[in-house]
Amino acid sequence: MIRYSLRCDNAHEFEGWFSESADFDRQVATGFLTCPVCQSAAVSKLLMAPSVSTARKKDERQTLAMDAMRQEALQKLKEAVAAVKANSEDVGTKFPEEARKIHYGEADARGIIGQATVDEAQALVEEGIEIAAIPVLPEDVN
Repeated sequence: MIRYSLRCDNAHEFEGWFSESADFDRQVATGFLTCPVCQSAAVSKLLMAPSVSTARKKDERQTLAMDAMRQEALQKLKEAVAAVKANSEDVGTKFPEEARKIHYGEADARGIIGQATVDEAQALVEEGIEIAAIPVLPEDVN
């Protein structure tokens, strides 16, 4: 689509959108293009600066889009973490012990959260106990 700034013979200025340059010429020749203010068919193009898309503008648009996508993803992640925390029992540093008890049927099955060292977490995984880390998110840091 091409956008032209236009002016009628009564000095009314407006803009028009055309599929191609020849489309403007056809509409003027057939009298189809008229001024929206006075209905004059004597319409001409005004001088316009070209709209050039530079690499910098493209980078800026991509950055804005990525920032919006990151914010949306972070918000969804925050909601997921909040849901996990709301539906789990916090067992603190006893997490590895409680996870094993649940896994081996020594305690009732339930969602738990807590802390474990890297070595403790690795040992749980090696035993076949399914665990997942909950990220510390920006708003969670004091």
